[in-house]
Amino acid sequence: MKFIVSSTYLLKQLQVLGGVINSSNTLPILDNFLFELNNSKLTISASDLETTMSSSIDVESDSEGSVAVPAKLLLDTLKTFPEQPLTFIVEENNTIEISSNHGKYALAYANGEEFPKAVALENPSSTTISGEILASAISKTIFAAGNDDLRPVMSGVFFQFSTQSLTFVATDAHKLVKYTREDVSASETAEFIMPKKPLTLLKGILVGNNDDVTIEYNENNAKFTFDNSVLICRLIDGKYPNYEAVIPKENPNKLVIDRTQFLNSVRRVSIFSNKTTHQIRLKIAGAELNISAEDIDYSNKAEERLTCDYQGDDMQIGFNSRFLTEMLSNLNTNDVQLEMSLPNRAGILTPVDGLDEGEHITMLVMPVMLNN
Repeated sequence: MKFIVSSTYLLKQLQVLGGVINSSNTLPILDNFLFELNNSKLTISASDLETTMSSSIDVESDSEGSVAVPAKLLLDTLKTFPEQPLTFIVEENNTIEISSNHGKYALAYANGEEFPKAVALENPSSTTISGEILASAISKTIFAAGNDDLRPVMSGVFFQFSTQSLTFVATDAHKLVKYTREDVSASETAEFIMPKKPLTLLKGILVGNNDDVTIEYNENNAKFTFDNSVLICRLIDGKYPNYEAVIPKENPNKLVIDRTQFLNSVRRVSIFSNKTTHQIRLKIAGAELNISAEDIDYSNKAEERLTCDYQGDDMQIGFNSRFLTEMLSNLNTNDVQLEMSLPNRAGILTPVDGLDEGEHITMLVMPVMLNN
């Protein structure tokens, strides 16, 4: 088995696939990339048993075969090469030899047959969506997903497909994001919960990619196919909480403010907040928003005043500044609207402008109790 490939082209593909490999694996074979050669097509796979990703690249070759190559060793080697053709030759003595312009490198390989096979999806449903839209949906929601191992359903992003629209939801019980696209739809209704790791990989690959992604899914697994790549992952098992029930419907108090100004102000003031609660206080009266924070233990406090457009009763409400900062950073609009009803009910943050036709984002943040 022998093939020739460009060093930078190979490295680019391997770096993407390397994101699948865990730093410590129970099965030693998972520390490898699987190389499957079929004449001039080389398919490279990486897996952690939950997620398997493979990419096909063109190489110069007329042989066939499969080997498992140590991932870290290969990546570390490729990172040091300038652009040049590399020749890979699988020797009989269980080593794979790489020849560059300046030298030869031999590394031990494992039998490709030992590498776990990717799951085949039985009678899946399928939906096609633009890569750009999927990347946007992931990046707008994934930051709100939880990290609680005791509640695995909340540690992923909920995909809700219908014949009218696609909805993506993430929550950790303190904040919630619902992202809807009415300009794309599925052929049938379906719901599943995607884990964070494969979504993070997809987001990195699909940003700025207008190619279509085909999503196939059944009860246990989902498969994403695009360009020359395929990602298959196991879905999170369980029922997603009824998120519609926690979104307050009646919110008479509406505040519209410049997003960047609000974000910078929250960031500055929060430096002076209590290091455990990160609590900041919003006090709204007329067209003025007063943002303040205090850390009584250290006598630190800060206060800023901003002008805003406000309709509603004067009110004071407390929020965790980290949640507000995350939400405001993940919106790319000029103005945002914050809707509230009472100081103990969730606030709803929505972009006022900058959305595509048919695109909707609702962000919900739970308040923290103020100790007056």
